[in-house]
Amino acid sequence: MALFQLISTPKPSLNPISNSPPPLNPTFNLLSTSPAHTRHLIRRRSRRRHSDSLRCSASSFSEKHHTNHPNSDDVVELPLFPLPLVLFPGAILPLQIFEFRYRIMMHTLLHTDLRFGVIYSDAASGTAEVGCVGEIVKHERLVDDRFFLICKGQERFRITNLVRTKPYLVAEVTWLEDRPSGDEDVEALATEVETYMKDVIRLSNRLNGKPEKEAQDLRRNLFPTPFSFFVGSTFEGAPREQQALLELEDTAARLKREKETLRNTLNYLTAASAVKDVFPSS
Repeated sequence: MALFQLISTPKPSLNPISNSPPPLNPTFNLLSTSPAHTRHLIRRRSRRRHSDSLRCSASSFSEKHHTNHPNSDDVVELPLFPLPLVLFPGAILPLQIFEFRYRIMMHTLLHTDLRFGVIYSDAASGTAEVGCVGEIVKHERLVDDRFFLICKGQERFRITNLVRTKPYLVAEVTWLEDRPSGDEDVEALATEVETYMKDVIRLSNRLNGKPEKEAQDLRRNLFPTPFSFFVGSTFEGAPREQQALLELEDTAARLKREKETLRNTLNYLTAASAVKDVFPSS
């Protein structure tokens, strides 16, 4: 479940993120702002197949990513799938493929290594240079040649050269890895971020009339880097902010940015909760 879907309130005109560039809107509808051509490429599968809760989502990040970690200096060719969303390492992405050129790509992938690049694209900012490999972990081919896919995010990459554009995009890419964070205490940062997430979930539940149940262990023994990717994956209402987080090559910097976003959100929710206490009918 997306964090910024959790914090939506009956006042959609209010923006909980007042200081994070760009502003985040918890009521953002992903498909409503995607380019017309992209809307016809995919339909997201039901979110019930993705995750029933943040805790369930976190568990998928605890599994080891792709076993053959590539060297960051390697240059490889990768088929690309531009989408109006951001995939993070460890995240689960359900897709339905029905446009002809991407069905061609799926036929190829199912006979090779099952991996393709998911790259964020929208009408305003164009196509990003940094994306994440999606590995097909489950697929179903229908009688009309459409495909249902379940993909898992693996390594991040940067596009270095566009090889071809037809029938689908193929690019040369290099792999991205986080640099050491120096003297930063990333464990302490990850703990702070988890605390903010729990508070955001608790208050958002209260505002939405749900039980104020204490969120359980959100880290699930994740190291700081995969945990920072998990946190970023919950910001589904703000793909440009997600893209900025994906591009960072420093775990501490990513966690600090997520901490600031969550702190701003918590401030908004605290104020909204106080207003609700004073004016219960508003």
